[in-house]
Amino acid sequence: MIDNAERFGALLERVERLVEGMMPAAVAPPDCEHFLAFRWERTGERGRLAPVMYPHLFDLNELVGIDDIKEEVVRNTTQFVEGLPANNVLLWGERGCGKSSLVKGLLKPFASRGLRIVELKRWDIMSLPHITSLLRDAPYRFILFCDDLSFDEGEGDFRALKTLLDGDIEERPGNVLIYATSNRRHLMPERMEDNTGDLEIHPEEAVGEKLALADRFGLSFGFYSLDQDEYLDVVRYYAARRGLGVKDTELCDLALKWSLYSARRSGRSARQFVDDLEGRLGLTKSGRRKKSSL
Repeated sequence: MIDNAERFGALLERVERLVEGMMPAAVAPPDCEHFLAFRWERTGERGRLAPVMYPHLFDLNELVGIDDIKEEVVRNTTQFVEGLPANNVLLWGERGCGKSSLVKGLLKPFASRGLRIVELKRWDIMSLPHITSLLRDAPYRFILFCDDLSFDEGEGDFRALKTLLDGDIEERPGNVLIYATSNRRHLMPERMEDNTGDLEIHPEEAVGEKLALADRFGLSFGFYSLDQDEYLDVVRYYAARRGLGVKDTELCDLALKWSLYSARRSGRSARQFVDDLEGRLGLTKSGRRKKSSL
């Protein structure tokens, strides 16, 4: 009998340890006094807001050619940090046109006014209720930044996001907004059969469900490829800001060749070209110095 009692006691201890391991650990609130940005790191069913030691404090002045969109996003963010009504934001369109940089660039002008950014991945969407519960009582304003947000056919997470954007039975915190970027306007793949109604008795309902998610973002802005003149204007801006001192005709000729090689005309492509040009000019000057010292 004693042996059985000891075995039973040992079994109870093992069960208690197992149950304790399954219980969610207490998560400390983010240290917003010392850190400006955080990244949601999920481990199993749990997660934490990990501070970003070296946040990318992008300068909004570096974004050229999207002045109207930039002005609207800055205005919305100003309302948000002032405690006024503001909207979730969706930035969609061509890659390399400044969508992500525009969001990251909000830290520099607004961090001193209490804004913090939390980056989360698309597959962390289901953790939104837990994340917002950690941020609700903090005396700061938080942008939940989801970069490259999109969903494939059959994924159920997009329905959960629709609910979370508007709030379910629990009121959404007033100090949290979602800013998302995507290459897709409606965040979902759109197929020709959606227009023809193939296989759908009520195709308008299927289309409406896809549009409903993007509709949850109060502000939605499209980014498009630059035309040649816009692309060259961006190149000129970056070159002048770096003080490269290259003649305009030569600069434009090199920039157009670069765009042909990369098959892109975007703000990112323009910046990459100027980075490459500045580096090559630096090598040339360095080589001249070495030769003159011989």
